[in-house]
Amino acid sequence: MTEPQFKKVIIFGVGLIGGSFALALRKAGAVREVVGFGRSETTLQQARQLGIIDRVGQDVADEVGDADLILLATPVGQMAEIMARIAPHLGAHTLITDGGSTKSDVAREAYAQLGSKVAQFVPAHPIAGAEQSGAAAARADLYVGKKVVLTPLPENTPEAVARVQAAWQACGANIYRLTCAEHDTVFAAVSHLPHLLSFALVHDLAQRDNRDLLLSFAASGFRDFTRIASSSPEMWRDICLANREALLQELQLYIAELTKMSAALAAGDAAQLEQTFRTARELRAGWTEQ
Repeated sequence: MTEPQFKKVIIFGVGLIGGSFALALRKAGAVREVVGFGRSETTLQQARQLGIIDRVGQDVADEVGDADLILLATPVGQMAEIMARIAPHLGAHTLITDGGSTKSDVAREAYAQLGSKVAQFVPAHPIAGAEQSGAAAARADLYVGKKVVLTPLPENTPEAVARVQAAWQACGANIYRLTCAEHDTVFAAVSHLPHLLSFALVHDLAQRDNRDLLLSFAASGFRDFTRIASSSPEMWRDICLANREALLQELQLYIAELTKMSAALAAGDAAQLEQTFRTARELRAGWTEQ
């Protein structure tokens, strides 16, 4: 019988991201034991009942020393505290990765909290998810065919990066590499800004006296555009604040685009509006065909 790649994996945060990671490793036969930590005992027990984890971790000091891999799958705002808790107890061969949607801030905290053990942390961002959250939303195929971006630190050894990469590949993911700064610039534009805009539109309607009337006529276009406003407010609060510099730059560019469209609309400039719409449609059509 083939020995699993990982004898013991610890997951902090056993919801959609962490739970799916565990289920995928299990399905691939890549892990022998999964131990879960989290803030909610109810969620942890649910994860155990669903077969996501083998047991609930009780003492960080007793668990992390012999772990092969630790996944930080909590909101990014909670990761510094977890790093500080595990740092004194890390085994020499224990690797850490994460599922955070921002990378520069997480890397800064890794240097601050892990100190001389920072080489054991290989940052990652799985580009997969759903509006649902919690252990019940986890599924073994979440990462199949999806991108996972690794943003290795200069201190990481090639062996450490390869081992973390192998874990995500066992989940079915396709691996890409960026620097932390490149990652945050890219995702401010294509992920963080769209979420901010979606939340803003729904919040605008929520404050109107006739919101029920408006929503009664909202159809598929509104539903598609605002789907991501169903995402976790806590998680997206942390993401936006963590990547606020890059996000503010993207927001200013978007405001400038809206200003140009507003001017064209006010002037009745049909040609400008049509050209804007045509360029956008062509770019999106080319992207969806890739």
